[in-house]
This record gives sequence, structure tokens and C-alpha cells, in this order.
Amino acid sequence: MGSTSVLDELKKSQILELLEQGKRVDGRALDEAREISIETNAIPKANGSARVRIGDTEVVCGVKIQPDRPFPDSGDKGLFICTAELLPLSHPTVETGPPGPDVIELARVVDRGIRESHMIDVSQLVIEKDKSVVGVFADNVVVDYDGNLFDACSYAATAALLSSKTPKWNYVDDTPTLVEGEESPVPITTIPVSVTMGKIGNYIVVDPNGDEWDCMDARITITSDSDGNICALQKGGNEGFSYDEIVQCGETSVRVGAKIREKLKEAQQGAQ
Repeated sequence: MGSTSVLDELKKSQILELLEQGKRVDGRALDEAREISIETNAIPKANGSARVRIGDTEVVCGVKIQPDRPFPDSGDKGLFICTAELLPLSHPTVETGPPGPDVIELARVVDRGIRESHMIDVSQLVIEKDKSVVGVFADNVVVDYDGNLFDACSYAATAALLSSKTPKWNYVDDTPTLVEGEESPVPITTIPVSVTMGKIGNYIVVDPNGDEWDCMDARITITSDSDGNICALQKGGNEGFSYDEIVQCGETSVRVGAKIREKLKEAQQGAQ
């Protein structure tokens, strides 16, 4: 066993010891998220943007909105695509190069939470049916990593979308043509909020920090909409969750998510 493994085992035993006393390494309650700060319009030249900090994890998201070709089977709907990237300076283990499986999963989970909630009414993002639609692209960049990128990227993308303005295009001579000086908010129907929980031993903690993330046995990310309906779920890690634990996680995600949604609403109002 290498020195890293020994350190990991020591870290996990210390974290478990604290959990048995109902405590966490950073003093939070088991169902308590870290302090969240949301700043919109962080990138002046983007159509919308946000910088989100959850503890020491920091993500910047920029939204780009432009004409695009519709998918062949949905010519009456605009596009939404979410991406994620980790900067090498965000953590010593991050290297340059194409995204690995973890980063691909991160982008997909964030994308699915927003898409399955139907946050954006893509039926309103059509320039000319079957020919030209509006594409909304939310690109997350991780600046600093200390656990739980799923929620940090999700909140950054959601806040960036809430602050976004869509330019207007008319379809002239088979080409989408920009109408100068006309823009409107992205058509929003709900505010999705993901809540990620980690399972360490028999304990479940909300918003695992970097140390907790390194030693969890399993994780689950549950996204709910403004009405408290669960719309997306992703499980990871080697261990499983019992039925009762899944139910508990669902209830926790809706309760904790409601508080975080208020922060997103405040950021949206501040951006207008």
C-alpha cells in the first residue's frame, strides 16, 4: 500500500469518527451545504454568465446564444447544450488534454438536470421552423476544485441562463439575420436545483467537500424543479443506496434545493 492510500485511509477513518459524533470535518451539519455565493454578469461579452463559489470550489459559466440548425427530428425546437472543463490550475491532479470520463459525466449530469426540468422553453427558440433555430450553449470552467463540481457547475449554468439575453433574428433569404438592438430574456419556465450527497460508511452528507469526496463510498445527485418535483437523478461510486436512503436523499434534495433556489432568484433579480 502506497503512502497516498495510507493517508486516504487515515483521512477516511477521521471523517467517519467525526460522523459517528454527528459532526463533519468543516463543522457543518450532515444535511448542510457550504456557503454559496453567486455573481452574475461575470463575463461582460457573453450573452449571460455567472461565477459560483461553493466553499472553495469555484466555477465560471458563460452562455453563448447563436443561430443553429435544428435537429432533424425537432425542427420546432431550439437547442440547449452544456459543457464542462477543468483548468489545470484548479487542482494538482488535473492535466491538459481531452476530457476524461469524470468530466464527460459532469457535463452530462449538469446538462440533464437543466434539460429534464424543461427550464428553457425551447419551442420559443425557433427562427424558421425546420430550417433555423436558436442554440443556447452553457460552458462551465472549473477554476478551483474542493469537491462537488456537479452542484457548482449546475448552479453556475442555471444562474448564467437566468441572466442571459437572447438576440433576435429574422429569417431573410434563407439566412438568419440579426435584428440590431432587440433582445429578450431566455424563456425560462422553472429553476432546477441539483443537490449532491455523498455516502461515507452508513452516513449521508450533503455537498461533500474535497476531503469527503475523496473517501465517499457512493454519491447521488438529485435535481428538483421549482414545484419540488424530482426531474433527474445520477448515482456514482462503487457502493449502493438502500430504498430508504434513496427516499431520504430525495426529501433532502427538495428541502435543501428550495433554500438554494432562493439564492438563484436573488442573483437573477440582481442581474436585471
